[in-house]
Amino acid sequence: MSQVVYITGGSKGIGKGIAAYLLQKGYRVAISSRKLEAAQQAATDLGHGDNILPIQSDVRNLQDEERAVKTILDKWGQLDVLVANAGVGHFAPIEQMTPQLWYETIDTNLNGVYHSVKAAVEAIKQAKGYIFTIASLAGTNFIPQGTAYNASKFAVVGFTQALMLDLRQYDVRVTTIMPGSVASYFNNHIPSESDSWKIQPEDIGELIYDLLQMHPRALPSKIEIRPTKPPAK
Repeated sequence: MSQVVYITGGSKGIGKGIAAYLLQKGYRVAISSRKLEAAQQAATDLGHGDNILPIQSDVRNLQDEERAVKTILDKWGQLDVLVANAGVGHFAPIEQMTPQLWYETIDTNLNGVYHSVKAAVEAIKQAKGYIFTIASLAGTNFIPQGTAYNASKFAVVGFTQALMLDLRQYDVRVTTIMPGSVASYFNNHIPSESDSWKIQPEDIGELIYDLLQMHPRALPSKIEIRPTKPPAK
């Protein structure tokens, strides 16, 4: 049987692009969204019949993620790959960074990754599988008005690298992917033809697929990916 992948935040953007690519390669894919209707619509868009499973889950809630993993295991009996992708972006100078925006950023981008990994780790260990976290170049580069976003993504990079050291003894591989500009719906952006120079969501899917095919003795644990040729300023 083909491997099973769980992608959080899989109803649009990077998550949906990863799902589309892996489905084409024969994987069975579960995608989650805070709203079940959004996950169901994405599953309809993606097609592939019984190989796609839409799930409602808010990664800010550990119980939601535990229930999501149980749903996957009940359907397919295994979980081989986790892609902790769900994230938000709130940008503002500190004077305007409200506690609500701060906590939503940290709760989704950092605590959400912890919840997803915590819920899935035993199944992934049993499968000797792979965990990916989707961080950002903002996990190494500072951004004006990015106090919350930088804090969350720097933390995700640190979390993932420590996780990698913990889990490799169980033959589980862990990688954080740090994209630059992606043609996605991030921060309320609407993708258009003007985004053609950016990384496309399916490019991240191709990268994950390539890493899954790599010999397990080798582990690219942290990968930066950026557009080849941004527009001239």
